[in-house]
Amino acid sequence: MKFSQTSLPDVWIITPAVFSDDRGHFFESFNDEAWKAQGFTETFVQDNQSFSRKGVIRGLHFQRAPHAQGKLVRVISGRVLDVAVDLRSESPAFGKFELFELSAENRRMVYIPEGFAHGFAALEDSVFQYKCTNMYNKTSEGGLRWNDPYFNISWGVENPIVSEKDQILPTFEEIFKAIPNT
Repeated sequence: MKFSQTSLPDVWIITPAVFSDDRGHFFESFNDEAWKAQGFTETFVQDNQSFSRKGVIRGLHFQRAPHAQGKLVRVISGRVLDVAVDLRSESPAFGKFELFELSAENRRMVYIPEGFAHGFAALEDSVFQYKCTNMYNKTSEGGLRWNDPYFNISWGVENPIVSEKDQILPTFEEIFKAIPNT
């Protein structure tokens, strides 16, 4: 596995070693020893998987402390545009985001730590899998509006399909304008 730092502090792209032959291919999608050797101390406690049709946008979601979640995300089939937004007010990247194209073909994974909002757009029909460092807790869930003008994210889909819940999430400025020193 190759670990590459992104422009966002503590967000990593993980590229597995893929072994292919005439039968197909094999790769490790997670290896605890490699994870720990890279300096990660997080433990994953829950795996989730979703299917999204082309054009679906999910997010931008997060869990508040004490149930905040780090996520290791990847695409099993299809292709998505993945988004991580730094919501850690003490971070030099506070309020910044980065986009990642993840696909079954490129097999890349992204680790998004606690304190980030996360979302993705299905560029094709896609199966998306993520490992979480904490259990989901309904009372701790939060989110930012997918089309927040503060970010102006170019999601790469025409006529996005967005849940009613995600359409009415607050904006970044609505959430963080009340926080001092931001």
